[in-house]
Amino acid sequence: MAKVKIDEHLYDRVKRVAELAGYSSADEFIIHVIEKELAALEADQADEKVIERLRGLGYLE
Repeated sequence: MAKVKIDEHLYDRVKRVAELAGYSSADEFIIHVIEKELAALEADQADEKVIERLRGLGYLE
């Protein structure tokens, strides 16, 4: 498994928020946040490809 370095103060904040949100660990919270953000970015990218395709087909200006 890859390791990522996080500033100590940021990690302390993550631990507090993860506990308040009911996550079993800070790692679980971090993984969830990263997966959620990646999905949003990938969806945006897919939307852009659809828009470009529609422009190429003449449906959009």
